[in-house]
Amino acid sequence: MRDDGHDDRRDDAVREKLRGAARAHRPDRERMLARVERGMAEGERPEGRSKGTRRVGGASWPRVVGATAAVAGIFAVAGYGVSVALRDGDAPQSVATSTSSGPPAASPEPTGTLAPPTRRPSGPPSSSPGAGESGKPSGSTSRGPSEGAEPPKSSGKPTDDEDTTASGKRVPADRLLWADGSIDPGSHAYWSQSDITVKAKKPLTSLTVQLRVAGSGQVEDTGNWRSLPEGDFDVSVTERDGDLVYRWTLKRGRTVPAGEHVFAGQFNHPAGKRDAGDDSYEVRAGTAEERAVWRGDFA
Repeated sequence: MRDDGHDDRRDDAVREKLRGAARAHRPDRERMLARVERGMAEGERPEGRSKGTRRVGGASWPRVVGATAAVAGIFAVAGYGVSVALRDGDAPQSVATSTSSGPPAASPEPTGTLAPPTRRPSGPPSSSPGAGESGKPSGSTSRGPSEGAEPPKSSGKPTDDEDTTASGKRVPADRLLWADGSIDPGSHAYWSQSDITVKAKKPLTSLTVQLRVAGSGQVEDTGNWRSLPEGDFDVSVTERDGDLVYRWTLKRGRTVPAGEHVFAGQFNHPAGKRDAGDDSYEVRAGTAEERAVWRGDFA
């Protein structure tokens, strides 16, 4: 038969001993932390690394976390065992245990250098060319009216002035040619192109076309072109009394065919809408038997 009284006395004695042990227990916190730190230090100095070199790498943190978790687990198990032993006692006792978190996390060392910031433009580019800049390439080829079209009203007029550039009989200019001066529609507030359209009524053995751009020294040449072959003409650009003077002269032995031809001068000028009222042109033409001069303006 079971002796319940004896068993109860034995259980009371065990519980009393556990209570005494719980009251007397003092966790050695410093010793535990020292063991954690030693484990960290051993993980940071693998074989082959100099003892004087210390580097906190990402691979050592799992060990730190594991050691901290182990310490916390020891405290939890100890507390749980005491609470189980005392749960049948008259008054439950709580055992105070202190835990310590691991050392503060160190910032990881940078593994590379930072790239410099992307440079941005300091401001938008100018939308209009400044003074001295060409607003249009010198090789532009704006064309006049088609050859088959009726010629518009001319701004020039024939003249009977003596022409020393051609031999032959002097005749009214409109027997040999028709001419007109105009401002190219591609011109703008900083740059202009002046066009001279010459319609030869018969083949010409001599031809000189001159464009004079009035500018009081404020115009700057940027180029010129003609619809006839470049190799057939001698071209010059000079400055006279502040004006730009363009001259195209047919080379000896060359012939200008009958038809419509264009000569153009290009230049920069002060900003704003330019008045071409003072600009002028002159065309001297001839054949083996006849010669004539035509002058006009851009009004």
